[in-house]
This record gives sequence, C-alpha cells and structure tokens, in this order.
Amino acid sequence: MAVIAQAKVETLPEPWSGEISSGKHQLITDKPESFGGQDKGLAPYDLICSGLISCTMITLRMYAQHKGIELGAFRVEADFCANKEGEEWISRRVHFENQLGAELEQKVLDICSKTPVTKTLLRSLDIHTSLI
Repeated sequence: MAVIAQAKVETLPEPWSGEISSGKHQLITDKPESFGGQDKGLAPYDLICSGLISCTMITLRMYAQHKGIELGAFRVEADFCANKEGEEWISRRVHFENQLGAELEQKVLDICSKTPVTKTLLRSLDIHTSLI
C-alpha cells in the first residue's frame, strides 16, 4: 500500500468551519451562508471539483511539455451537479486562449478522460473509517 495524499481537518469555533492541513499547506473549509455557514472557505464538493480541475491542468501541462506542444494559457472549470432522481455528475470545461487544431482538441479530450483524479472519481472507491 502506498499513501499518495494525506490531509486532516480540525474544527474551528464557527459552525461548519474547519482548518484543513496537508503537508505544509492550510486552507479553510466551510459551508455557504445559505446552509448555515459563514462561507469562509471551500465547501466539500468545491474541494472535489478543485482536485479534479487541478489534476486536469497539471496533466495537460505535463503532456504538453513531454510532447513539446505549446498549449498556451488555459483554464479548467468544473461544476458538481445533482438532480431530483439522485444522479450526480461533474461538468468539466477546458478553455484555451489559443485555438487548437481538431487533432489536438481530440487529444486534449482523451487526456482529460485519463487524468489520475478522473480515473479515481469514475471507478468505485472503498472508504474505510475507524475511530481512534
């Protein structure tokens, strides 16, 4: 077994707020005001989207560097969506400042479908919880 990521969260005095730490990095998590929080940080589903889009950006840049391709500046956005039937999905969008050719556009779409976080989200994942 290899641990590829680690994080912990500690409660803060305000309802729903917590301080997340991972390695030497810290950030605040909270719920929006509409859910009783103070909206001081990313909500849990925001963090899922953030993990996906950061992995997408890094993977595309690594691919471009490896292949000697200039992608130029771009951004990746994601929305976590749900409907009344209980279905959930993520809508991911990649916006490039430079126009890409049709072949490179298809390659970018293929790469996006194979990023590590995409693969993790698409397959079942066991979560083991223990009290310590």
